Amino acid sequence: MNRDFIVTKEHRRFAEFATAVRKEVTIGICHGDAGVGKTLSARRYAHWDTLEPFIDEWGPRSDDDLKHDADANRSRTAFYTPEVLPKPRDLMREIEFYRAKVGICVYEHLCATGKVTDRYVPRTIQYTELLIIDEAERLTRTALELLRDLHDREHLAIILIGMPGIDQRFRHYPQLYSRLGFAHRYRALGREELLFVLTRHWKRLGHELDSDDFTDAQAIAAIERITRGNFRLLERLFPQISRVLKINQLETITDDVIEAAASILVIGN
Repeated sequence: MNRDFIVTKEHRRFAEFATAVRKEVTIGICHGDAGVGKTLSARRYAHWDTLEPFIDEWGPRSDDDLKHDADANRSRTAFYTPEVLPKPRDLMREIEFYRAKVGICVYEHLCATGKVTDRYVPRTIQYTELLIIDEAERLTRTALELLRDLHDREHLAIILIGMPGIDQRFRHYPQLYSRLGFAHRYRALGREELLFVLTRHWKRLGHELDSDDFTDAQAIAAIERITRGNFRLLERLFPQISRVLKINQLETITDDVIEAAASILVIGN
């Protein structure tokens, strides 16, 4: 799990949305502009930053696996990003792989905690209750039909994450669209959340943010104008701010520092 992750109101709203989709065993859509934090929130919800490498490096079981098993049990979620124009057979095989491995982790946790004592080993893949698919625009009509069928046959909750307008695209697939239970719009950071995030970043740079201070207020206004609350751009901006401060041996984060950092960021794009 990424310790530097900043829990915002939008992330909490996403977590509530994902839990509702999982509980109701339905299909949900999450849409929002690029960089607002959809993928970060989904990976955080699924504990995927730690589970994915653990699953990909699958090996002999050990006591060190208990933490990963507990994480899998908390979310019971598999996260998947398809390739561009994925082949349906490859898509379903990879999804089944991650569902199966998460299910095994959940089963191991239940055995370790004494919640499962029977000798009978169940179909562990069913312990994975939610599948989150990022970049859902990449899915072909055939892939969407296969996912709809998977939802029907396996009673698997599914969340499709994409850009604004993806919900309108799914209107062209009546069988899938009729099964949609929830839609969630992931918004950019608002003013209060932006100040909260900036306070954290200021501390990481060894400073205290004071919105009543004129210099800090100017810096905040510059960041707000440049990023427009875009979480990804904000995260990319601060390493450049740190670089500008270090190169120029400055101690204060000013609007000029912000502008210089933003210009480096644009050049590096």
